[in-house]
Amino acid sequence: MKPFTHAGKRRFLKQGLAASALIGAGMPARAADFTMKIGFATLNDIQHQWGTWMKEALEAGSKGRIAVNLFPRNQLGTIASQIEGLQLGTVEAFTAPADFFAGIDPRFGTFSIPMLFKDMIHAEKTLLDAELNKDILSLGANRNMQVVSTYTFAFANYFGKQPIRSIDDIKGKKLRVNATPAERAKMRQLGGTAVPMDLSEVIPGLQQGVIDGTQSATAVYVNLKFNEISKFLTESNDTMVVSVGVVSRAFLNKLPADLRQLVIDEAAKLQPRMMARSREIDEASRKRWSEAGGEWLRFSDADKARLNTLLSGIGEEVTKDNAAVNAFYRKMLATANKY
Repeated sequence: MKPFTHAGKRRFLKQGLAASALIGAGMPARAADFTMKIGFATLNDIQHQWGTWMKEALEAGSKGRIAVNLFPRNQLGTIASQIEGLQLGTVEAFTAPADFFAGIDPRFGTFSIPMLFKDMIHAEKTLLDAELNKDILSLGANRNMQVVSTYTFAFANYFGKQPIRSIDDIKGKKLRVNATPAERAKMRQLGGTAVPMDLSEVIPGLQQGVIDGTQSATAVYVNLKFNEISKFLTESNDTMVVSVGVVSRAFLNKLPADLRQLVIDEAAKLQPRMMARSREIDEASRKRWSEAGGEWLRFSDADKARLNTLLSGIGEEVTKDNAAVNAFYRKMLATANKY
C-alpha cells in the first residue's frame, strides 16, 4: 500500500470529518441525568421569571445534566397538592407566596403580617439582610423541603366586584385570602370575612358569588383578566406579597454533591436580581391595568390613618401564642426597623 501524499491525507481527513458530522447529526442528543419540574400557580409574572431564570442557570451550570421544565397555571395540581408533592418528591420545585406554606411551618405566615414594609425597596433590604435571609432559607427544612430563594412579588391590592373606595366598603364582604392567621385577623379588623381559596378558584368564586373580592398583586389581576369582572383596584399598600422558591429535599438528595450545591447556590444568587425585576414587573402591570380600562382607587388620608391603627397590632396578636413564630416575627420586625 502506497503512503498518503499530503493531498491524500487532506482528502482522508475531510472525508473522516464529514462522516463524523453525519453520524453525529443522526444521533440523539445526550439525555439529561436529572429532570426538574418547577410548578407555580401564575403566568407571565415574577414567579414565572424565577422558573425561567432557574432553568437557564441550572441547565447551563450543569452542562445539560439537569433538564428543567416549567409548569405555570397549576398544571401540576393545586397549590396544596404541589406543596405535598415537594414533600413526597413527586414535584422537584415550586414557587408561591410564603403564605401557602404556613401549614408546613407557621413562621411562613409572618410574611403576610400587615404594616411590615414601607415599600418594595424596604422589603428587599429586609429580606436580603444576611442574618434574616439565612433564617428564611432554613424554614421548612425539617419537612423535606429546602427554601432556596425569597423575593418580593408586590404589594397586594384590593379587588371587589363593587368598588372598594373606603375601609367601610369592606364591611360585611367575603374576601378571598391565603388562610394565614394574619390575613384572617386583618379581615376581622376591617369588618370582612376571610375565605381561604386556591387562586384557580377565585374567578369562578367571584362569578358565582362565593366571594365578593380578593387581595393580590397587580400582575395576577392583569394576567388572569380580572378586568372582565370589575375595573376597580384599590391601592392600600398594607401587605406585601413575598414569594419563596422551594426545592424538594428528596430531589436534592438524588443529586451528586456538585449539582446539589449548584441548585442551592444559583437560587440564592437570583434573589437580588429577582427583587429588582419584581419592581419592573409590578410597574408594567400597573400600566397594563390602566391601559385595559382598569381604574385605581385609594383610601383617603383619614382612612389610611385608621387602617394603620386597625392593623398595626396584628403581628403580636397572631404570633404571641407560639414562641418560635413570635421570635421570628420580632426578628423580621427588628430587621425591617434597621432600614
